[in-house]
Amino acid sequence: MKPVDFTSFVEQLAQVSGEAILPFFRSSLHADDKSRGGLFDPVTEADRAGEVAMRRLITEAFPAHGIIGEEFGAHASDAEYVWVLDPIDGTKSFISGMPVWGTLIGLTRKGNPCYGMMHQPFTREFFFGDGSSAHWRGLGHDGQSQQRKLRTRACQSLSTATLMTTHPALLIEGTRGAFERVEQQVRLARYGGDCYAYCMLASGHVDLVIESGLNAYDIVALIPIIEGAGGIITNWQGGSAAQGGAIIAAGTAKLHEEALALLNP
Repeated sequence: MKPVDFTSFVEQLAQVSGEAILPFFRSSLHADDKSRGGLFDPVTEADRAGEVAMRRLITEAFPAHGIIGEEFGAHASDAEYVWVLDPIDGTKSFISGMPVWGTLIGLTRKGNPCYGMMHQPFTREFFFGDGSSAHWRGLGHDGQSQQRKLRTRACQSLSTATLMTTHPALLIEGTRGAFERVEQQVRLARYGGDCYAYCMLASGHVDLVIESGLNAYDIVALIPIIEGAGGIITNWQGGSAAQGGAIIAAGTAKLHEEALALLNP
């Protein structure tokens, strides 16, 4: 049976979440700390408002679907279709007034990511894909709406690659050394970006993204975008990235193989 096309519905989710989140951006917003004494892990009313808006719309339109969200947990996670939501991926950037955050809207069917969107309502950008193709939509230099197909860069060697991670301090214990082995071999390493880094990989501006300690809601929406743009995204063992954990995304198979060899010597 051919999968249902949820494209227009994802657009609605992006619209309602953007309307809920954007009024809080660059405001005097209070952030609570979810870390319980660890590294600062902020959550805001904007995070909660965005997820509430999306959950309400999903429940009304598709009551049989499951939902996994960062702020309000899992509901019917064993359903055929499950929505995987992160209302603000990059909350630290959000509360710092930096526009490198986004809303992640992912959809799995029988546990496999089948559609994903990263929406940045402040810059009015959409990155979306279904695993076979990926596209960007936003405003061009002339202020008019534009859309283009995404394609990863054909980088074949770490020596000419640009690597990104959100921040080395966020790498979980025991993985920092492996990351540094790759970092020492690349031409350029940059920190920051959260979900935006993965979208820049899909756009052909970055060649590698390596992180650890991710949850499913941090990555599911990005998998169909990267794969649709011709990239590869797995865990550090080369398996599925859909459950999160230690993740590597690469623009080419050769680069992915070379980086994996250093992550797993």
